[in-house]
Amino acid sequence: MRILVLFFIFFSFVFSSQISVFKVEGMHCPLCTTAVKQAISKLEGVEKVSARLNTKEVTVIYSQKVKIEDILEAIKTTSYQGVEVSTKSHE
Repeated sequence: MRILVLFFIFFSFVFSSQISVFKVEGMHCPLCTTAVKQAISKLEGVEKVSARLNTKEVTVIYSQKVKIEDILEAIKTTSYQGVEVSTKSHE
């Protein structure tokens, strides 16, 4: 039983996801949000991306193999600057 518990703890840690919110100033139309979402979605390990034009925020759910710097760099490829607002574990 103890081994089974350790097994589940290990795999829940290894396969846990993160959720981060980024502020992306300059997005002013639906095409802007689409460009940012597509750039981030290309990263291996990204599970879901959503962007809200009215708040200029992008929410990303991703595996732990993705780094915050990778997401910020993907945003930068669209000529926008992103700033991390928050990050937490996602179950």
